[in-house]
Amino acid sequence: MKKLLLSFATIVMIVAFSANLMAQTSATENTAAGAVLLTAMGITETSPLHFGSNLLTTAAGGTVELPSNSTTRVYTGGVVTSAATPAATNAAYNITGTGLETYDITLPTSTTVTHTSVSSGVYTMTITSMLAFVASESANAVTGTLDAAGTDSFTLGGTLNVQADQVGGIYAGTFDVTVEYN
Repeated sequence: MKKLLLSFATIVMIVAFSANLMAQTSATENTAAGAVLLTAMGITETSPLHFGSNLLTTAAGGTVELPSNSTTRVYTGGVVTSAATPAATNAAYNITGTGLETYDITLPTSTTVTHTSVSSGVYTMTITSMLAFVASESANAVTGTLDAAGTDSFTLGGTLNVQADQVGGIYAGTFDVTVEYN
């Protein structure tokens, strides 16, 4: 009987202990989540690109270089400065977006300006070698960084290519400048 009692007590203890043991059926991990929300970028032109009045002294043509951060033009060939108005201006832009983000600037490789009233002879010129002087970089660059308030700016210059026998008069054209987060 003693053996039977001892066996019964052992079985009760095993069952009691086993009832407290359960297989683990799940596990939990606390995981971080996040997102970045950028405000739409904006670009506003505050001044157009204008090479000012220039004088063609020979029929050979030449170039007018307008630096990206100055209106002091550099001439080659048969083109020289003129005291007539209008004065040269750098294109200027204000940029807005999410503070402390970097962005890229896309400039055209060239653009054409066309005589506003003559459509025969040499009546177009190209603008090439466009460069942007970015305020946040204090240099010519194709990238910039928005300040904490989400603003930056840049000015633009380029080279006006005057062809041989270019027709005198007023020339105009347009081009696109694009900014985007990188």
